[in-house]
Amino acid sequence: MRRRLVDSPDSWGARRRARRALWLSETFPDLAQMSVIDLGGRVDTWERAPVRPKHVHVVNLEPLPGELPEWAELDYGDACALPPQIASRRYDLVFSNSVIEHVGGHERRVRFAESVHTLADAHWVQTPYRFFPIEPHWVAPGMQFLPTSLRTTVAHHWPLSHTPAKDRATAMQNVLWTELIDKTQMRHYFPHSTIRPERFCGLIKSMIAYKLG
Repeated sequence: MRRRLVDSPDSWGARRRARRALWLSETFPDLAQMSVIDLGGRVDTWERAPVRPKHVHVVNLEPLPGELPEWAELDYGDACALPPQIASRRYDLVFSNSVIEHVGGHERRVRFAESVHTLADAHWVQTPYRFFPIEPHWVAPGMQFLPTSLRTTVAHHWPLSHTPAKDRATAMQNVLWTELIDKTQMRHYFPHSTIRPERFCGLIKSMIAYKLG
């Protein structure tokens, strides 16, 4: 069921991601000539993108893969505390998709936003909207509004989880590291950006903070 809803190439979720990719290329018509740093992303996202930047530098806390395409660069790093050799560089665009809700609370979201503002004049930062009725990571109605203990129970047993937790302790870790934010918070972290809503059935599903530079 989850695969049909959000994970398969022809799923509803894949169509929404394709639409956002189109928005990105329309917002930044020179994307194919740009150098982009992707905070918390994956190289394979750009391999499937309809428009690929000239150079993509992915920074992530996941283990590094082996071979990379010649247009890509990958570093292990924390987007909230970038190592000097990355923080001192400049790019045409900072890109981040569904990451800021996982960095670990307000103080680290402030640091994440500071990284975004430091690395480039232009950015595109997307995050799910807290008040959309379906929690997107578990595809569970209203899960984000439950007490932590109940969210942990859902994370442990809900069949549509992205990665089912092997035990309750792991489920709680996953819950505590997922904190959806609202529009007021997004404006606080990106006060000079345009906040573009992505809607489904008239309801805001996610938000994109973007700045043209």
